[in-house]
Amino acid sequence: MPTLCRDCLHEFDSGTACPACRSRRVVAHKELMALSIAHMDCDAFYASVEKRDDPTLAHKPVIIGGGRRGVVSTACYVARIRGVRSAMPMFKALKLCPDAVVIKPRMSAYVEVSRAIRAMMDELTPVVEPLSLDEAFLDLTGTARLHGHPPAVMLARLVRRMRDELGVTGSIGLSHNKFLAKIASDLDKPHGFSVIGQAETEDFLAGKPVRMIWGVGQATQEALERAGIRSFDDLRRWDERDLTARFGSMGTRLWHLARGQDRRRVSAHAPVKSISNETTFGEDTSNPDLLDGHLWRMAEKVADRAKAKDKAGLVVTLKLKQANFQTLSRRQSLRDATQMADTIYRCARGLFDAVGDKGPYRLIGCGLSHLVPAAEADRSADLLDPNAARRAGAERATDAIRARFGPDAILKGRALR
Repeated sequence: MPTLCRDCLHEFDSGTACPACRSRRVVAHKELMALSIAHMDCDAFYASVEKRDDPTLAHKPVIIGGGRRGVVSTACYVARIRGVRSAMPMFKALKLCPDAVVIKPRMSAYVEVSRAIRAMMDELTPVVEPLSLDEAFLDLTGTARLHGHPPAVMLARLVRRMRDELGVTGSIGLSHNKFLAKIASDLDKPHGFSVIGQAETEDFLAGKPVRMIWGVGQATQEALERAGIRSFDDLRRWDERDLTARFGSMGTRLWHLARGQDRRRVSAHAPVKSISNETTFGEDTSNPDLLDGHLWRMAEKVADRAKAKDKAGLVVTLKLKQANFQTLSRRQSLRDATQMADTIYRCARGLFDAVGDKGPYRLIGCGLSHLVPAAEADRSADLLDPNAARRAGAERATDAIRARFGPDAILKGRALR
């Protein structure tokens, strides 16, 4: 049985302890040295960076988030043991863990560590597909000759370097496709290394709940349960055509995933699918001026990011969260793709007005999706709005002024609300 010591990276045939360093942190699997598709997921990334930078937090429950009115971005494992979870309202998290240290996110610090991790991954393979600051897929197919070691060894070396040089830990999932690699990375957290081989795929998935599938949220799970589908075994009993007829393209995908089949390649150039911005208020509000001001500022931020990425979008989305935590989402397709803040704002404002008086709200968000190259943006004049071209010209001029003199060089009056 091929076995690897995760501490000293010694490769040996079998055993529960490393013959070189006596460590028991070993991983053994028949296909260990043959698999090459991996998912690396940092362990409680934001909280780990905070604990690294402030050693007094080492054994304390740490929650990263924004005040009592916000939500939990992430939490360390001490807090997770108490029941704290990402996206949980902060007041609920503090009820579960009243002694937690709450820290506002320091994105610049997290980005810096993320870039260092990415540089380490790029040394292993050019095929790295980031999913966020703290996780990525890697395809190490064909790299054994370059490194002199199989992918499993290089992945163990990666997380060891992350721990020793950056002070953060990560968990590795190794398999024969992206779907299973991502599942594997979550099996032995924190600081884990799990393998799902090709020969054992269907046996491994047998009896597992469908909520294990990445992308199956609460709404999809409820729809599947209404069809009597709760596990992978239930999915396998359905014919592919019947699943597709009931669930559309998702049904086709589920049929293949139920059998551990995933033909998606790890892509180093995965396209950005959407751009969005949202804010959580300190107190619930129905103030129309305040909401309008936030909506404009978010439209500006979305537009700025679209321009920076040389992208434009065909769909504008409005997100509202009510005081009872119910989320309202509205979207509108545009005739032409846009990257202009004015267009995004006016569309989002129209969606907001159409919602009616359903406040107060605790969160508002705005987004742009169905992205296309910027060259395809804002091509035709709006005959129903003869002033649109003039406003677009003013926005371009504003962009030029800010680029030269800074982001606060010129502001719209509504941005001050």
